Amino acid sequence: MTSGLVLLLVGGFLLGGAWSIWRSDDDTKGRTGPQVVFAVVLLLAALLATAAGLLRLI
Repeated sequence: MTSGLVLLLVGGFLLGGAWSIWRSDDDTKGRTGPQVVFAVVLLLAALLATAAGLLRLI
């Protein structure tokens, strides 16, 4: 398996984690500040890993 494919898999895993954190809000309070920050950090990491994986495959 090449490093590009590994980076794409990692990006997908991080994207799934960001989506999971974003969905898990409380019915009464909504999303908390740290929850939003962590989801955004995971989303940025997923985008970087995916872009790096795509560039490694080209």
